[in-house]
Amino acid sequence: MDDWTPHRRDDGELLGWIHPAGDDWVAVDVLGRSISEPIEWLDAEAALEEHGLSWLAEPWMLDGEAERPLRVRMVEVTPDRDGAPGRIVVKIDDYGDMNRTATDQFVLPWPVPARLRSPRPGDPDGFTL
Repeated sequence: MDDWTPHRRDDGELLGWIHPAGDDWVAVDVLGRSISEPIEWLDAEAALEEHGLSWLAEPWMLDGEAERPLRVRMVEVTPDRDGAPGRIVVKIDDYGDMNRTATDQFVLPWPVPARLRSPRPGDPDGFTL
């Protein structure tokens, strides 16, 4: 990550990084995933701006913790920095129920591991049994 350049919104929030790829640049989101092919610098900035951060608020699925995938929500995303390993913290989706007791949290390594993924057809949705 030494050659990764942070890219931030106007309010200072980190959207991701841009790193060299030959004569071009690759945009990387805050989970450490490449979101572009090698492209021009301004196109990489635009890709990060368009990608944004709202997708972090969407439900995710966590494989490998139970018999079926668990529906989870992001709690924290902390990238590697200054030689310290980053982490991603998710919690079992409580569907915004403020009266519900705190749900289990899972601490995962950064960048995002393959077992934390977007929902697919057939995944538990919390509304059907």
